[in-house]
Amino acid sequence: MASEPGERPALHHPDIGDYLAQAGTGQRQSLAGFDADYTDIVDYIIRCTHRIWEDKAIGLIYTHYAHNTPVHLSDAELYGRDQMVEGTVRTLAAFPDLRLYGDAVIWSGDDVGGFHTSHRVTWSGHHTGHGLYGPPTGRRIQRREIAHCIVLRNRIIEEWSVQDETALIRQLGLDEVALAKALARAEQESGARPYASGHGEVSRLPGQGHPPVQQSGDPRNPDELPGLLYALVWNARMLNYLSEYYAPGAVVWVPGNRRLTGHGDLTGYVLGLLAAFPDGAMTLERVDWNGSEDAGYRIAARWVFQGTHSGPSSYGPPTGKRVRVLGISHFEVRGGRIHREYMVWNEFALLKQIYWPE
Repeated sequence: MASEPGERPALHHPDIGDYLAQAGTGQRQSLAGFDADYTDIVDYIIRCTHRIWEDKAIGLIYTHYAHNTPVHLSDAELYGRDQMVEGTVRTLAAFPDLRLYGDAVIWSGDDVGGFHTSHRVTWSGHHTGHGLYGPPTGRRIQRREIAHCIVLRNRIIEEWSVQDETALIRQLGLDEVALAKALARAEQESGARPYASGHGEVSRLPGQGHPPVQQSGDPRNPDELPGLLYALVWNARMLNYLSEYYAPGAVVWVPGNRRLTGHGDLTGYVLGLLAAFPDGAMTLERVDWNGSEDAGYRIAARWVFQGTHSGPSSYGPPTGKRVRVLGISHFEVRGGRIHREYMVWNEFALLKQIYWPE
């Protein structure tokens, strides 16, 4: 869904100084029920994130989240503000100098039905406190995160959050496989259940048929491009479409802070995942976008990948475990082709599912 004429388009590398300077200068779009010093929905997302995480005004969670807000992660479901406060305190205790650099906000909606915002940030800080992954290492970390929020009357009423946790764990000098096994065992012993059902088929094939290898739709339409990409490339295994949907020198960032460049790297990455999860399927949940054909589009796509770990891969020998991961991709599109993609999903959550105790 696009912004209306005259509204602020998607921002790339927002400068927090600009937002702090314009606070309280008047609202540039209708924001019924929002605090008066926010100027528009992008300002709300950028500045409340800065205030909570960098200024450490953690208590603002109570005024910026509803009392019953669900927060969806790949390996957990949080509910309510107190869990958000607890998690924020725990993270900041481990990384007290944490900075969240806003890279882009892609949004749609209004103050009547609610705004949808997809906020991509880069975390940067030093591991100088105790946390989930053990005692301080002093190491500097940097990772990406994307949060998709539904916002109404100054409060986030639902959120989907994905992080590149593998990148963080490797930068701390830890072995992600050994850590995944240990945490999966501890979670099981605490009474937690696996994150993915091991029963039934992954919904990719229509009965005994096959996924359609031709899809109607226009890849130049930002509403339709992600659906075509996931249906044809990921579900129908028509990897030849990668060269149609991605520019020859496209750059794609994937978990582990890995940079893929061009069709060859991207094809190899997709093949590796599909070999590990031969029944793997992508389900598109939501698309939002800003921009125009002349200026280019920025598209946010929220998706779920499901499959069974029954093939060889870098994740180790096949375990037969069913996996489910939540992901969000940000695409930069010009001339009908993807020039840059930030594919963010929690690969460490996938490892915990693979190594979940029997």
